[in-house]
Amino acid sequence: MNQLQQLEILEVENTEQSERESFQVTDIESLNWVFRKLAALSAKEKEAKQLADVERARINDWENRELIAIHSDKNYLESLVSAYHAKQLAENPKAKTLSTPYGKSKSRTTKEQPKAVDKEKLLQHVKETGMTEFIKEEVKWGDLKKVLHIHEVDGQPVVIDSNGTIVEGVAIEPASLSFKVEV
Repeated sequence: MNQLQQLEILEVENTEQSERESFQVTDIESLNWVFRKLAALSAKEKEAKQLADVERARINDWENRELIAIHSDKNYLESLVSAYHAKQLAENPKAKTLSTPYGKSKSRTTKEQPKAVDKEKLLQHVKETGMTEFIKEEVKWGDLKKVLHIHEVDGQPVVIDSNGTIVEGVAIEPASLSFKVEV
């Protein structure tokens, strides 16, 4: 914003409310006066937005640096809680939740279950075995998964459908134990 624009803004700011209410554009000079003020205010607006953008970027950078350290510390402390909870769970399988006045650690066990890894092969299998009730545009995985079972064949775990056929395009997701820390 240049000095002329600053003067235009000062003139608008110093205009009394009564003058503002009674002012009207009546000729080309008064129209030009309004345009000068509008141009100056637009320049001031642009400067304010640019400054705000620069400051937002600085604040976002600062926030990101702060959060990296905080998240690192939180992950470390949560891993300590998870290790302790796993030890307690090994000693007492009923210790699914550990609670203190400042937080809780909750364990959650998921059982072994089928996991779709190759949707094309899986779709081909469902079509070939006539299990079309599980096909929309793709396999209705949530419904199909309910009728799949894990069995061992030749010492290897495999996924079997309700017809007893090995299902292609599905892997076995191992059982897992997870912990959730609440503060």
